[in-house]
Amino acid sequence: MDASRYLTCLWPGLSELWYRGRWSALPAAVAFAVVFNFLLVARFVYPEWLAPSLVRLACWVGIAAWFVLTFRAAGRLPGLLQPRLVAEAPDRFAEAHNEYLQGRWDEAEAVLAACLEVDPRDCQSLLMLASVYRHTKRFEAAEHALQQLDRLETADGWWLERQAERQRLERDRAPSDDPAPSDDSAAGDDSAASDDSAASEEPATNSEENPSAAAAGPPSGEVSTREREDDSDGVEDVRPR
Repeated sequence: MDASRYLTCLWPGLSELWYRGRWSALPAAVAFAVVFNFLLVARFVYPEWLAPSLVRLACWVGIAAWFVLTFRAAGRLPGLLQPRLVAEAPDRFAEAHNEYLQGRWDEAEAVLAACLEVDPRDCQSLLMLASVYRHTKRFEAAEHALQQLDRLETADGWWLERQAERQRLERDRAPSDDPAPSDDSAAGDDSAASDDSAASEEPATNSEENPSAAAAGPPSGEVSTREREDDSDGVEDVRPR
């Protein structure tokens, strides 16, 4: 853990306000500011307000209280930054990660929910939960998880991961402009096209294969019929009256 984070412990109540957003620590922070400024004014600006011995005693009491509150805040700081590591419940993030890699989205979501109950501001759990929502097509829930992650000051180190997850979310959310045709429609189009081409080529093929038949005139059946009609006419003409 970065040692600079312990600087917030020098102001009582500031670490809880800064890292966890606990409004219950605000009265302690405001009270420390009021007492500190009052002692400065009473000691250096208007020393005639109070007796010097009383001001001196108040300063020593304030310094002692400040030391106690500072050490107390420093001892609680690891629990504020990483509650899963100091909680009585076992850390189940590794289990959630295993379920995620195996594609069991429901199990991964349940374990991540348990992790967030211990630490609602856990960046890793929120980022993985957004990915689980994306895989299960719950895009609004994924966007809400990413927005919640953006509001955390501890998420600055996860900027690249957040941007990559947001790009994947936008890619999966965007509808496809040119949907691929189904296999049945494609097969129907191919068969219709083959039938049309076969029908258009059939007359030309027949004419090319039998050029003499096309030039010979009408079929023999029609010729014999006409000859029989002519013969019958001739027989009627020569019959005796």
